[in-house]
Amino acid sequence: MATKLLLMFVICLLISTVGLTLEPTELFSVEGRLSVEAADVETASRDFGGLSRVKPLAVLHPASAEDVVGLMRSAYGSARGFTVSARGHGHSINGQAQVDNGVVIEMSRLKGSPVRVGEVTQSSCSSCEEFYADVWGGELWIDVLSGSLEHGLAPKSWTDYLYLSVGGTLSNAGISGQAFNYGPQISNVYELDVVTGKGELLTCSEEHNSELFHGVLGGLGQFGIITRARIALEPAPQMVRWIRVLYSNFSAFTTDQEYLISLHGNPTSQKFDYVEGFVIVDEGLINNWRSSFFSPRNPVKISSIGANGGVLYCLELTKNYNDTTYATIDQEVEALLKKLDFIPASVFTTDLPYVDFLDRVHKSELKLRSKGLWDVPHPWLNLFVPKSSIADFDAGVFKGILGNNTSGPILIYPMNKNKWDERSSVVTPDEDIFYLVALLRSALVSGEETQTLEYLSHQNEQILSFCDKAGIKVKQYLPLYKTQEEWKNHFGDKWSRFVKRKMEFDPKGILATGQRIFQPSFPPPSWSSFSS
Repeated sequence: MATKLLLMFVICLLISTVGLTLEPTELFSVEGRLSVEAADVETASRDFGGLSRVKPLAVLHPASAEDVVGLMRSAYGSARGFTVSARGHGHSINGQAQVDNGVVIEMSRLKGSPVRVGEVTQSSCSSCEEFYADVWGGELWIDVLSGSLEHGLAPKSWTDYLYLSVGGTLSNAGISGQAFNYGPQISNVYELDVVTGKGELLTCSEEHNSELFHGVLGGLGQFGIITRARIALEPAPQMVRWIRVLYSNFSAFTTDQEYLISLHGNPTSQKFDYVEGFVIVDEGLINNWRSSFFSPRNPVKISSIGANGGVLYCLELTKNYNDTTYATIDQEVEALLKKLDFIPASVFTTDLPYVDFLDRVHKSELKLRSKGLWDVPHPWLNLFVPKSSIADFDAGVFKGILGNNTSGPILIYPMNKNKWDERSSVVTPDEDIFYLVALLRSALVSGEETQTLEYLSHQNEQILSFCDKAGIKVKQYLPLYKTQEEWKNHFGDKWSRFVKRKMEFDPKGILATGQRIFQPSFPPPSWSSFSS
């Protein structure tokens, strides 16, 4: 009864704010909690980026997928409608999960949603063992890891930070140092349950409702809300050999990275399990680059290592092992490293449990939180850069625009395009190999001018402008554009299909308006209004 009264109150707010009119039959029952409490509304109006703040009218804490269905049916079936956005861990950068005068669905707080592990049935391969985990869309990856490890299994592809929701990363792509081998997280999904913008709860896969399946993967939340995902698993290793080496020559650095990711195609060759890299342009970072995994086995200091143009490049690698493969780990790593052209005195290694490696960023988070440096604005810029232009990017950005103060880590690592499914909504450069360049900066209220939000935001604009003038055909990852024309340019040849999927699965433009791709329209617009 209390929930229905609260729902009536929320509807009254919608009526007074946006002129919404609902028939009594359009109200829905909520097993969870529909909240207008100031604390809930304030939380839903913020995200990790800290660059945007938009308040919803209410926040839904669903008890099941049926609550999500009920809300979406109410939004779609009303005469005027209201907008809805799904929020996972709130780790978006530019308000993508926020909604103005609508309802935010708080997906990450569903209680009693255990990770269920099963085995895939493959009629074409009776001897194959393929495992999966069925998880709630708002589940955090750290909890998926914990639940699957109980069975000796783990997902194949990760993000560097595990306190992100499954639905959130699958709505973008989900990438880390395993993507060269397994592809992004969206390439490791068997099945989804999705609530569309019309309030339909549909199960989809490559074989069933495939257009929705591929559209939702990397679809930026535009076509539906993921309430369940069936994630591919593999036997989990016990330990990780974690290696970092340094380069002063960018060409040698990228040549080695590209060689290492080429090994994925040969099942008989040894390869590393994780390949990433980062750029060190900040003088203050040169002697701290390995502090997160210092070991007495690593006595060499690198303060005397000279950098070409003031820039060093770090290659970060791992090799997984367990009790049965421990005896050969040294030889395997040594054989792989012999083929690389890094600075000889810069090899640093450590061994640690697999879980500790995967959860490494969370330890840094705790340190930053203790210093009050976590909840600050994050003007991040994530780009996919074609292999053919990565040297030009290095010269113009790493050795040019950035100077010697970065205000945060800069990741750079290559991926194989053939590990990405072109049927998904994600856009990548049109080359066989492309690089992620992620400038993960933090803006501080007090400090040097180069650490302010204004300075870093302007620098991001400079980088994009440089790429445009230099003819570097980058694609933004976690993209942000202000006009639909910019979105058209971003999607390129995929735009027409993206719009058709929008018209099929969310014709009123109810979902994910924080992405700023489509404007809500009641009644539904025609397809021609977007395709022209």
